[in-house]
Amino acid sequence: MTAITRRRSSVAVLAAVTALTLGACSSSGSGAQDSSAKAAAPAATSSAAAAPAQATGAAMGEEPFGAACGAVPKDGAGSFTGMAKDPVATAASHNPLLSTLVTAVKQAGLVDTLNSAQNITVFAPTDDAFNEIPKATLDAVLADKDKLTKLLTYHVLPQRLAPTALTGAHKTLETHDLTVTGATPDFTVDGTAKVLCGNVQTANATVYIVDTVLMPTS
Repeated sequence: MTAITRRRSSVAVLAAVTALTLGACSSSGSGAQDSSAKAAAPAATSSAAAAPAQATGAAMGEEPFGAACGAVPKDGAGSFTGMAKDPVATAASHNPLLSTLVTAVKQAGLVDTLNSAQNITVFAPTDDAFNEIPKATLDAVLADKDKLTKLLTYHVLPQRLAPTALTGAHKTLETHDLTVTGATPDFTVDGTAKVLCGNVQTANATVYIVDTVLMPTS
């Protein structure tokens, strides 16, 4: 082996060792980490662009927001941590704000449907929201399974939306669109319903608790 060949081989070995050393020290916070991060930036940007808009709030590191979040229990099955372990209908049954909604879901026979659905968004009216409906009207709807199913499925979207993807028009399970305007923490649904506590995670859904019962256009 000539001197030139040996020199080239040594340079190649030194470069390989240097690359391995930089990789091993990537967690040290040194300048090498900055260089590695810059080199990886295009790949990371590409991955972010490919991420679906309906990524869950939990995956994006966002917390529940809104004034009514303070009414959610701090621990137990009805807490944010507890609800995250259960499918949405079961989780709602533990939330003290949603007892009328839970009754309506049971009356419509939608418990299993909602619990078995994957990656959905639910706009959940509070008990006070249902109380705004005249009792005779509400009783009539609760007694009519078809009307009740239509009403409840209008509150459900077939994709799981994080707050960053919530604004816009979205087709509901009932088939008509609803429209969300605003930005965190001030969202309005269909021009009337305010989000009181949003980005609540359950095992299969992201829930936005609202102050008004949403009505399908027809």
